[in-house]
Amino acid sequence: MADAFETMLSGGHPNSLGRTEDVVEAVLADPDRLAELYACYGSKDEVVRLRVSSAMKRVQVARPDLIVPYFDRLIDEIGQLDQASAQWTLAILFREGATEMTEAQFEKARALVQRNLAEHDDWIVLNTSIDVLSGWARDDAGLAVWLRPHLERLSRDTRKSVAGRAKKALKTLGD
Repeated sequence: MADAFETMLSGGHPNSLGRTEDVVEAVLADPDRLAELYACYGSKDEVVRLRVSSAMKRVQVARPDLIVPYFDRLIDEIGQLDQASAQWTLAILFREGATEMTEAQFEKARALVQRNLAEHDDWIVLNTSIDVLSGWARDDAGLAVWLRPHLERLSRDTRKSVAGRAKKALKTLGD
């Protein structure tokens, strides 16, 4: 019997991948197991949820079509998780899958990333949200208008990576 994904994703140092790559291989070999991986977002173990995020990104790189049916649930369910790794992972999944989303999904995904930029304090969430939103703002004047004051605020952030990324994004928006 195959190992349960939650067991495979638990234990070890929180910054390590643990058996994330084994889980990804199992999902790619049997795509029906993506539901099992997704269910691990419900784990009480923060490390498991972190590794689920890592696995989801890896699955999307290898087989983006597998993630498409999960966009609504990612937006509505995982978007409510109070865990930084889930939030910055969502921004990446949405950026990479934007062309596969319906217009309604994209609008909800964009609103979620905007919320994270406006309200989150985690530096990785902020940096990822800046990258994703500034990329989308190149083709969306309304988003660029919304984004500018947030980038100006973040360009004064005490964390160099956040401030630097915000300043760089401001330059890409132009005048």
